[in-house]
Amino acid sequence: MIHSHLDEFRVMRGQIWLHRCLLGLAIALTCFFLVLSPAQADVESDRYDGNIFVLYAGDGSLVPASSTFKAALSLPKPVILAFYIDDSRDCKRFASVISHLKDFYGRVVVFVPINADSIPVKDSYQPDEPGYYYEGAVPQILIFDAEDQVRFNGKGQVKYEELDDILRELFNLEPRTSSVELQRRSYNEFSGEMAE
Repeated sequence: MIHSHLDEFRVMRGQIWLHRCLLGLAIALTCFFLVLSPAQADVESDRYDGNIFVLYAGDGSLVPASSTFKAALSLPKPVILAFYIDDSRDCKRFASVISHLKDFYGRVVVFVPINADSIPVKDSYQPDEPGYYYEGAVPQILIFDAEDQVRFNGKGQVKYEELDDILRELFNLEPRTSSVELQRRSYNEFSGEMAE
């Protein structure tokens, strides 16, 4: 009889210990998530918040890229090569421009966003490797025509209209001044500014 009471006492003591551990873990996790909440994403910081295309452009379909750069060059389509890093305020701001371009040209242009930190360090690169075109600044965007010739190479906050003009020329479209301006519905505060 004494042994059964001792066994019950040990089981109860073990359950109390387990409950206390679980309660402590729950409190620690709650504090951790309150302090490091992903809701603190900020377009005005150089802090890593997550993928910039998902957070600031509302377009998670850009990453990972649907094609490698080498494979994209083999297609009979223009290619947009965009260098970025996720912890750059300039790249965060520019993500909505790339997404906006994809809204209108996504079926006829191959988009290849490349995280600049993922470019392997080598002494030299071939023209079918992204490192061949990377100039050490982000954001950087290049537009290649269907014959793989660079038609535009810009760094920093390039305006959507400047990129659109190059693409209109490639596709023999009327200039923006002669055609109805395309509009899209905004779906978040960062891409919403593009619809104005």
